Amino acid sequence: MPSPYRAIFSAPGTKGFSAAGFLGRMPLSMMGIGVVTMISQLTGRYGLAGALSATLAMSAAVCGPQVSRLVDRYGQRRVLRPVTLVAVAAVAGLLVCAQQGAPEWTLFVFSVGAGCVPSVGSMVRSRWAEIYRGSARDLHTAYAWESIVDEVCFIFGPIISIGLSTAWFPEAGPLLAAAFLLAGVFWLTAQRATEPEPHPKSQHTGGSALRSRGLQVLVATFVATGAIFGGVDVVTVAFAEERGHKAAASLVLAVYALGSCLAGAVFGLLHLKGNPATRWLVGVGAMAVSMIPLLLAGNLPLLAVALFVAGLAIAPTMVTTMALVEAHVPRTKLTEGMTWTSTGLAVGVALGSSAAGWVVDAAGAKAGYAVPVAAGALAAAVAFLGYRRLAGPAATGGRGEDDRHLRTDDERVA
Repeated sequence: MPSPYRAIFSAPGTKGFSAAGFLGRMPLSMMGIGVVTMISQLTGRYGLAGALSATLAMSAAVCGPQVSRLVDRYGQRRVLRPVTLVAVAAVAGLLVCAQQGAPEWTLFVFSVGAGCVPSVGSMVRSRWAEIYRGSARDLHTAYAWESIVDEVCFIFGPIISIGLSTAWFPEAGPLLAAAFLLAGVFWLTAQRATEPEPHPKSQHTGGSALRSRGLQVLVATFVATGAIFGGVDVVTVAFAEERGHKAAASLVLAVYALGSCLAGAVFGLLHLKGNPATRWLVGVGAMAVSMIPLLLAGNLPLLAVALFVAGLAIAPTMVTTMALVEAHVPRTKLTEGMTWTSTGLAVGVALGSSAAGWVVDAAGAKAGYAVPVAAGALAAAVAFLGYRRLAGPAATGGRGEDDRHLRTDDERVA
């Protein structure tokens, strides 16, 4: 491990909560694609599969910020455990109904409950922010590390989920994802020493963290970015199936995540000059442009190469996004603010996976890649139009002298 990454783990408890966060985030890459694979295996209908995946994502989008707001007020342990138990029970209901051929409406009902999962990544990042609040460089490295962990999840998660559902039984992928969620959340919340102190209701002034104009831009852009991810997932599974190698979709999607993982590892070692908002805008633009070659890929090897290159822009953009959230959201609402970006992604994944599923059913897999191309163009347009809100002074709503000092450090390091 490069020395900057080794340094951030010198603080007590960091290895434990990061490992638990990795386990708890595996469902992020396993559940949606697992449901798509399961339903396509059982029914052969990608439209239904995409709609159920979209329902999961939309439910997470609605519930996630509310759960995180409660976490900011009452603490991670008190909130996350009961919420996780509800989600796992709903996943069990979804799998039973799918296996038994229950009416479609039951699948959607349980998908809503299964989507009520906590944003484990936000919980882990809030712990890093609490530990390294006075050290901008260490916090940058910590955020980069967590982006690497995210991408490792997306490298192995689809392989495990699709592989088990195609080689063992259709419900295997989502079932294991639920087990990972349960184990990861309970392990994370058992580590009380690094849990951020909750902030009393009296400190939560000004309503939702989403009132921040800068956060609004980030979330809106991430809706379109999520549509890229959701579209790529669904279309890639269909693309591989059309060519007689459905299980290979997991490997192709893993290559996509591998590109992001490698880029994130390098980015965490750098201390770049300039405005972080500018780097963020360039990153979003790069993600948009990188979608175009997908329309030209005629086979799985070429598709894998195109997705690897596309993945190089993801992690650096995500790392910069977390830094911008930290700069534009009050300290008492940091977990909620980070979760809103995940919510934007979830809404986008819902829209992208649903749209891609219908396009695949109507016109075939290759035509489906028009969905992430269009989503990338929209993301770039929204980022460009909202750039001034991020580049200007952050109206943080009373974060205090310590936070203003940290923002100064961030700008100096950047």
